[in-house]
Amino acid sequence: MGHVIVVAEDDARTRDGLGRALTRAGYRTRPAADGVEALTILGNESVDILLTDLKMPGADGLAVLERVRADFPEVIVIILTAFGTVDVAVEAMKKGAYDFLTKPINLDKLELLLQHALEARRLVHENRELKLRLHETSGLKQLLGRSAPMQRLREAIQQVAVTDAAVLIRGETGTGKELVAQAIHYGSHRADRPFVKVSCAALPEGLLESELFGHERGAFTGARDRRKGRFELAHRGTLFLDEVGDMSAASQAKLLRVLQEQEFERVGGTETLRVDVRLIAATNRDLEGLVGEGAFREDLYYRLNVVPVPVPSLRERAEDIPILVAHFLQAFAERWGKPVPEVTSDALALLCRYAWPGNVRELQHLVESMLIFSKGGPIVAGDLPAAVRGEDRGADPGDRAPGASLRDLERQAIARTLVATGGNKRKASEILGIGLKTLYRKIQEFGLQ
Repeated sequence: MGHVIVVAEDDARTRDGLGRALTRAGYRTRPAADGVEALTILGNESVDILLTDLKMPGADGLAVLERVRADFPEVIVIILTAFGTVDVAVEAMKKGAYDFLTKPINLDKLELLLQHALEARRLVHENRELKLRLHETSGLKQLLGRSAPMQRLREAIQQVAVTDAAVLIRGETGTGKELVAQAIHYGSHRADRPFVKVSCAALPEGLLESELFGHERGAFTGARDRRKGRFELAHRGTLFLDEVGDMSAASQAKLLRVLQEQEFERVGGTETLRVDVRLIAATNRDLEGLVGEGAFREDLYYRLNVVPVPVPSLRERAEDIPILVAHFLQAFAERWGKPVPEVTSDALALLCRYAWPGNVRELQHLVESMLIFSKGGPIVAGDLPAAVRGEDRGADPGDRAPGASLRDLERQAIARTLVATGGNKRKASEILGIGLKTLYRKIQEFGLQ
């Protein structure tokens, strides 16, 4: 079967002539008298190439190009232009057209251009397929561990990935919620589309709205140019909202509208934009408790929590710690150009017994630190921090006790990280994987100085 080409040209003689020539060359053609008809054809059948005149009634070539790039990105667009509008055609190439031809059309040049365009698209498809196969093998493989909780997590990811349902990933700080979101995305039919992430706690309310929905030039002080928001950037892909429980009430209301209607306006704008986005949210907070307190919208909670995916803490999968330690040692040894040290059995036993309030992220930072300071010999129990050895006498009595509350463990992780960073809150927030605003709130909540 030949490739399908839509010829959008308001001049009937030119349109019919091109159609006959392309049919003789082995292509299947679809004539369109204007841009609106061309877009209708693209919406109803699979099309490979669009040849479109610049000047047409209804929707001109540039307007058609913009719609095609947004709604039919696989379609190759070639502009047909009169000699006097070459500058406009060059501008169209900047906006995503593959190339342009000036009238009267040289059929030999057109045939050569079509061959080059289709070959270029074939190479892009092959490259995309290679990337997809890489993502398929690496997405779940990043979630290391053979424990039963990790096996259940991988099964849940595979089941939910093939759908377009909204997902709410629940888990403590440092458990790898973003890795889970990536695995869901790369296991879905959207894997070759963007995976866009934003931390809801890292930005104040005004900036978060602009970050999500974009803004128009002059919308506020400092808005010198129009900017696309994360929803636009994630069109036909996945948007990952981390720390969604820290959103303000105003931002929650605007997010709910997008989820309900799949449309929004940029900050300072009036144009309504429609998007096709798969939403994955994550939080380490008790959303049900926040709903009960009136701090989180109940209707938004149900919109986000269509498919809950819980991520186990490291305490619940302690048998995976040796695998994680070996993986991190190998990765950091390659990064820092050092040999991979052995970890003695007594040191490994202590690592497996420790409560890990900061979860996998805390283990990762500890392994990197141990490798950097190692002198070439094995890592022994004495090389571990006092807290891991169970000798941190200054800690709260319940911090290391079996069954210590999550609140105590969270307080301990924040306190230790602040000490380790010399009180540098920005660095501490990066290590803990939480927003700076969230860290300040936790410091006040726990009475930490």
